[in-house]
Amino acid sequence: MVSAILLGMASKAQAAPGAAYTWRSVVTGGGGGFIPGIVFNTKEKDLIYARTDIGGAYRWDAATSSWIPLSDSTGWVDWNKNGVDALATDPVEPNRVYMATGTYTNDWDTNGQIMRSTNKGDTWQVTPLPFKVGGNMPGRSMGERLVIDPNKNNILFFGARSGNGLWKSTDYGATWSKVTSFPNPGTYVQDPTNSYGNDIVGLAWITFDPRTGAAGSATQTLYVGVADKENNVFRSTDGGATWEAVPGQPVGYLPHHGELSSNGSLYISYSDGVGPYDGAKGDVWRLDTATGLWTNISPIPSSSSDNYFGYGGLAVDARNPNTIMVATLNSWWPDAIIFRSRDGGASWTRIWDWDGYPSRKLRYTHDISGAPWLTMGIEPIPPTPSPKLGWMMGDLEIDPFNSDRMMYGTGATLYGTNNLTAWDVGGLVKISVMARGIEETAVMELISPPSGAPLISALGDISGFRHDDLTTPPSKTMSVPQWSTTYGIDYAELNPGFMVRVGMADYASDANARSVGLSHDGGANWYKASSEPTGTKGGGTVAVSADGNSIVWSTSDVGVYYSKSGGNGWTASAGIPAGAKLASDRVNPSRFYAYSAGRFYVSTNGGATFTQTAAAGLPSSGAASLKAVPGREGDVWFAGGNENPGPYGLWHSTDSGATFTKLANVQEADGIGFGKAAPGQSYMALYVIARIDGVRGFFRSDDAGASWIRINDDQHQYARVTTITGDPRVYGRVYVGTNGRGIVYGEPVGSGPVNQSTINPTSASFDKKTDKQADIPVVMTLNGNTLSSIKNGTAILVAGTDYTLSGSTVTLSKRYLANQPVGTTNLTFNFSAGTAPVLAITVIDTTSTGSGSLKVQMFNGSTAASLNTINPRFKLVNTGTSPVALSQVKIRYYYTIDGERAQSFFCDWSQVGGSNVTGTFVKMPTPAPDADHYLEIGFTSGAGSLAAGQGIDLQVRFAKSDWSNYTQVGDYSFAPTGTTYSDWMRAPGYISGGLQWGIEP
Repeated sequence: MVSAILLGMASKAQAAPGAAYTWRSVVTGGGGGFIPGIVFNTKEKDLIYARTDIGGAYRWDAATSSWIPLSDSTGWVDWNKNGVDALATDPVEPNRVYMATGTYTNDWDTNGQIMRSTNKGDTWQVTPLPFKVGGNMPGRSMGERLVIDPNKNNILFFGARSGNGLWKSTDYGATWSKVTSFPNPGTYVQDPTNSYGNDIVGLAWITFDPRTGAAGSATQTLYVGVADKENNVFRSTDGGATWEAVPGQPVGYLPHHGELSSNGSLYISYSDGVGPYDGAKGDVWRLDTATGLWTNISPIPSSSSDNYFGYGGLAVDARNPNTIMVATLNSWWPDAIIFRSRDGGASWTRIWDWDGYPSRKLRYTHDISGAPWLTMGIEPIPPTPSPKLGWMMGDLEIDPFNSDRMMYGTGATLYGTNNLTAWDVGGLVKISVMARGIEETAVMELISPPSGAPLISALGDISGFRHDDLTTPPSKTMSVPQWSTTYGIDYAELNPGFMVRVGMADYASDANARSVGLSHDGGANWYKASSEPTGTKGGGTVAVSADGNSIVWSTSDVGVYYSKSGGNGWTASAGIPAGAKLASDRVNPSRFYAYSAGRFYVSTNGGATFTQTAAAGLPSSGAASLKAVPGREGDVWFAGGNENPGPYGLWHSTDSGATFTKLANVQEADGIGFGKAAPGQSYMALYVIARIDGVRGFFRSDDAGASWIRINDDQHQYARVTTITGDPRVYGRVYVGTNGRGIVYGEPVGSGPVNQSTINPTSASFDKKTDKQADIPVVMTLNGNTLSSIKNGTAILVAGTDYTLSGSTVTLSKRYLANQPVGTTNLTFNFSAGTAPVLAITVIDTTSTGSGSLKVQMFNGSTAASLNTINPRFKLVNTGTSPVALSQVKIRYYYTIDGERAQSFFCDWSQVGGSNVTGTFVKMPTPAPDADHYLEIGFTSGAGSLAAGQGIDLQVRFAKSDWSNYTQVGDYSFAPTGTTYSDWMRAPGYISGGLQWGIEP
């Protein structure tokens, strides 16, 4: 028997002194990670829980339509409590909730535990288990593995992994005993050759038949699904004392979910893999528990060639027991599919149908305004949408109190709807993000530059964000260049608009991919470097010189390289071991630092060569956080080490790493960061992830490490945090990156966040044609700030002449705008506090515009300042009354070549077929200031004609033969701000050589 031996989630020891801090999440709005389980309470309306694989659990707050985190008190040592493998909410006493926690069943994790709460998860008691629990292991969206007897709620059952079988508690989860009579602990192993996936998945789900008990008396019949392809559904009719395999059960697949309807039908979704990533075949079965009859009710059975997925998420409508839904696991292309039946699986409809390839007929609308970055920077190419309905859809649930509410988890967020039954009457189901409050990203690194956005993040799985406003979801991920995880990021201290990040690109799908990206506008836009070290797969860490002229990259595989040409060429650094951790001096552009295996290195020539210093006493292994202090040449801090073999702690050097001094008042340290100095102090505030005075936490020093105060408390620990940095502009503000709980930031109590001012709109257009000139009004939301100035570059606009101010509205004068050049004018609004928003005004002149029967709409797929591939996206529309033969149509894109080379044209997609789209490069005999070449796009006869009122898309790109960069900012046809199609006069259109649309330069 396993007994409860620990109350609460962490010890109550306190470091002294401490400072009161307020902790908040940096908002993504969508979570950013996998949601493997959603659990509705069947007695109390709106009591809903969501579990994550590495970020703890959440409870729904109906008042704010958001989620409340329940695991923030998880500490450094007991970090595995953030992996939630199962969750149960009590159907008799709704205040009770239970979790089976533990993150991995591998040797790098400790045993798991059953956690129980009598106040809906506000506080927890813990019973350790004698085995491991796998909240982040294969099959984690199966379930639920932990259940409460709906008639006698002191009884719980838990289905374990790793061959540990079935366990039972009769005292509300305080103690547990193994059910030795249960016959099959599972046999399925996802991948015997892989150290992560070579464990037995075990029991998948448990469900009671409440009809076989009465209030206060134990339920007699329950079913258990087991990860075993041959013997996978078991039944007990005596409360779990004895068991039998259910006769006639399906074989060949694994039972992912089992749901028992109130009329006695047991529905089971099957897949050939346990998920969440796999699943290539599957079925859905119904067992009539009264007759024992099994029926294959698959929407698309495994025997069909149209079945290329398993089935995962499964739901039964408690109010309409013949209404069931199931989700694919995984239908990667073109999208996931949700199926719905109102007759117990006899017939099905699907949330989308083919409607003449590549078109699809949708039964839903998709709203991602709560987390607009969920497009992941991917443009839709029919039939594949962006964003997708989801992937890894291992759980789908219908509210037992409201047949119109459904929620389901995906690999990136939680979606849902509040009008589900519109499906049944021919309406559109409104799918939207329902993840507000869930923050599940795994943070690799954080930077807070001295200007621009306050925070830039490097994230696992979703690359990262520029966080212009900590309280508002970012509009996009850092998707150019594209990879899933950003491993390292840095900025130039003296030129903070220049940033570099590194990831691991997918070279299999794009031979010209790059694992290094650069930004010249503070992370707003990125482009891939022209080259990278030969043979690298990317990853590792990166450092940028103080002036931005040198980049040093410690790759994951081929060693350390430097570039002094903005990534156009790379040379191996000498004198430094592969895999070394890097940092740049924040004052001296020639100086870089490195650490490897207890040794410290310095470069004085921009990373070309490194020399080992005489520094001694640094740890030889373990954590390693190496950073140099802005404004102080040669001032370096190192946090790291581990308990075995040691040492472990915090070190400081003021002589460029020639010597280090270990701080005696810091027992352990895993991360170091700097923020704005305290009032009256000249040295930046230090922030550490550390153990001081025997207590783990986050600490701040205002006196260069002489003394420390703890700035978090036991309720705000966030498990194993990964990185920390202060804000150089706001004293006391600190950013903390976690492994699955997203980014949190703390501020001294009473300081409050800096209120950000905003403007609306942020983009506009102005036509210089006399009769079309108009003032542009801009509405400011001041949030307590005042307008300081409006700048066009370095020039300050004159109030009363260039603009007028009335209340919170600025009106930009048409007289001023008419004097701006054709192109984009960026006006920066500077306020007394917070960031400075920019209004981008597209200035055109339609004085001599073609006015025929064509219209060209456009945006640029990448708006990076410099890049090696220009990728305009066109929509060509026939605005006339008769068809137009496409072979007579031309579109021009004007640009500067920036170093003449042979060029190549690519059409990635068009409704008329990419092979029917042509591209010709023309050097202009008389260059314009913003164009010396143009790309002329045409069509073959095979493209056919464009009917009146119809339009076609053209997704094209072009590049130079040596893949050297273009600087597209300032190019005539470049659209600097748009992300969707809009009329674009700077892309002229022609029929038979005659100008039909737009303005030539």
